Amino acid sequence: MPASTAPEALPQNGPPEPPPAASADSPDTDAADSSDPSAPSDSSAPKEVEEETEDELLTAGSARPGGRGADTRALTQVLFGELKGLEPGTPEHTRVRGALIEANLPLVRYAAARFRSRNEPMEDVVQVGTIGLINAIDRFDPDRGVQFPTFAMPTVVGEIKRYFRDNVRTVHVPRRLHELWVQVNGATEDLTTAHGRIPTTAEIAERLKIGEDEVLACIEAGRSYHATSLEAAQEGDGLPGLLDRLGYEDPALAGVEHRDLVRHLLVQLPEREQRILMLRYYSNLTQSQISQELGVSQMHVSRLLARSFARLRSANRIEA
Repeated sequence: MPASTAPEALPQNGPPEPPPAASADSPDTDAADSSDPSAPSDSSAPKEVEEETEDELLTAGSARPGGRGADTRALTQVLFGELKGLEPGTPEHTRVRGALIEANLPLVRYAAARFRSRNEPMEDVVQVGTIGLINAIDRFDPDRGVQFPTFAMPTVVGEIKRYFRDNVRTVHVPRRLHELWVQVNGATEDLTTAHGRIPTTAEIAERLKIGEDEVLACIEAGRSYHATSLEAAQEGDGLPGLLDRLGYEDPALAGVEHRDLVRHLLVQLPEREQRILMLRYYSNLTQSQISQELGVSQMHVSRLLARSFARLRSANRIEA
């Protein structure tokens, strides 16, 4: 779990004190609107964070227009103006950079709250989002005329998504499959609303213009957040664990090597001796029946079998 970066405390003669991180006006996890339609509703199949509009980003630090969000934006602009003229690594640069991090932590909490259905500790998600915030502060150029929340939100959300993709899943899912699963999940909800029933795999594939096998792979990938122990008992069905039901010891497994060896040795015999062995041990004919089949005496068949066995034993690499 990445460690959070704790900014240095501001001296009394420094920039104005930023708003408290746990303020009631901040979009903390507990204060997030649970009826937000963009928020995931099913913990077993969480949705990805939707695109944020610029108005939402600019008011992320305040629960109501004209509140502390405007003060935070003004403070951020002032601090970036100071930061631009400071040499990186100096104590003053570190102090101003820490003030920027502290002032914009509500933005991180606003982004982290959108992942609240992932069953992960919100403190961990906030720490990961803070790393994205720090990266955004280090890359932000105030001269480009872009509001900092608009610039920082994709970096913060991207860092959180990367954390869920690489650290939370116990089964690794390729990025392309994970992103396609998000589209399959959205298409499933749209088709369910339109048809009043759960859509078929073919309907989802037609909607997204992909193959049905890809839809099935995406659905399987969506279930791979957590692995189940093979020794865990199955809930509800009263059956033993998966380990007790997966496979068994094949009695023919021990003969695989011997069958391969016999196949290798037989091709070294003359064709007539190969045929005699096949008739004797694969067709289950007696030596008398083999002699009638080949037009030779039974004694000669017996001698050919003995000679074949001697050759096979001398070429048997296991006995050797």
